[in-house]
Amino acid sequence: MIKTKKNSLIEVRRSKIQGHGVYAARKIKKEKRIIEYIGERIHPNEEVNRYDEDKMKRHHTFLFEVDDKLTIDANVGGNEARFINHSCDPNCESVNEEGRIYIEAIRIIEKGEEFTYDYNYEFEGRVTKKEKEFYHCRCGAKKCRGTILNIKPPKKK
Repeated sequence: MIKTKKNSLIEVRRSKIQGHGVYAARKIKKEKRIIEYIGERIHPNEEVNRYDEDKMKRHHTFLFEVDDKLTIDANVGGNEARFINHSCDPNCESVNEEGRIYIEAIRIIEKGEEFTYDYNYEFEGRVTKKEKEFYHCRCGAKKCRGTILNIKPPKKK
């Protein structure tokens, strides 16, 4: 388990979803702000220099896109928020407040429960089987869509 420095709401330990996860150290109320997602603030063009997806076997970064001009790289100066895993049926959501990202509970979270939010990773271009595998989801939710990608259902004709 990784000890947290200041946040008594959370603890970091191994996750069934992926690597480390962040867990509730006590019961959390709906709409409770849990933690800010912090790290080095970079221009999105810098992402490619830091993370070469062509050399990865699977997608794995600590990037959080704030807007078209700003991305947070939690691998540099980040905190425990970088270990919050994706779920297709999350108990948290990310909130962008004046360029700062906060993770907040969207329902009551029981002590010991892992915090998750939907990454809704945006991918430019056509999503193929290869991309779905590269951005594979391991959340285990009953309604898992199989990918961390933000795939919108086809429009009805």
